[in-house]
Amino acid sequence: MTQKITQPILVLVDHESTPQGINLTTSSAQVITAARSLTTGGVDVVAFGELDTQTLGRLGVRRALQPQVPADRTRVSAVVADGVDCALSRDSYGALLLASTYRGREVASRIAALHDWGAVVDATAVEYVDETFVVDQSALAGSWSTRVSIVSGTPIIALRPSVYDAQDAQTPTQVEHVEIELSLSPEAARVEVISSGRHDEDGRVSLTEASTVVVGGRGVDGDFGLVEQLADVLGGAVGATRVATDEGWVPRTAQIGQTGVAISPNLYIGLGVSGAIHHTVGMQSSAHIVAVCDDPDAPIFEIADFGVVGDLNEVVPQAIEALSKAHQAQ
Repeated sequence: MTQKITQPILVLVDHESTPQGINLTTSSAQVITAARSLTTGGVDVVAFGELDTQTLGRLGVRRALQPQVPADRTRVSAVVADGVDCALSRDSYGALLLASTYRGREVASRIAALHDWGAVVDATAVEYVDETFVVDQSALAGSWSTRVSIVSGTPIIALRPSVYDAQDAQTPTQVEHVEIELSLSPEAARVEVISSGRHDEDGRVSLTEASTVVVGGRGVDGDFGLVEQLADVLGGAVGATRVATDEGWVPRTAQIGQTGVAISPNLYIGLGVSGAIHHTVGMQSSAHIVAVCDDPDAPIFEIADFGVVGDLNEVVPQAIEALSKAHQAQ
């Protein structure tokens, strides 16, 4: 039987600006869903800038704590950590949960070091067992799967995006909005933001937050056309192996693996991906893995749930055609 903590859980959330307005990020919604499954005491969030209160209410959030800092400073991890620490002091929280993004991992480490608390990042699952949080995590470049318990202080857990599906609460809430006056620590006050800008995007869903990711490897031979077409049909993101980014076929931000980003989508599709260890460590926690490769001995087939040995230029167009017809029929 699943156990739950009686104390509330605090979640650090992010928002993004879209043509439709300010929206809660997908990874934040996923973390709130995970937190809700772990507590009977309710979920509070700490957020910076404008709030997507409608989505927060659908997710069952009890309270939104909003530190008052200039918008351009919220991309400084030391400033965010100060805000989170201030929010933590307002209640007796059973745990702090956040998305395991670059900033999330920095914030987790700062809070843990400040209070000498236990922290786990890149978590792939979390449970509450015998009054202790037990966390699943891959380690040593993905060659080991570990389960650890956090036994020191308030547990801090950074969840890898997409390991949980975002789900609305059974009963929506009216979110209480609380503004927090924040005095920055000397470390955070020493940081001055000179400029800040978002990289150009391709209009697709974020790679780390996508539930479906289509990845091109050496086998695409420089042509990501089929990768992009399949991703668009499935409403997914486009990723790449290190070889593809080294060759300049796609931007470095698309790289998945040991020296790129780690993903945990519901569906991973590798096209022309051999499955070298420095790539698979970044995607092997995907719920379902599909591979299309012309080498029957490629390592990717050892971890694939479904594999096709063949020329991707013959296989993928047929898949795109079938999927397009299926979408049109709906």
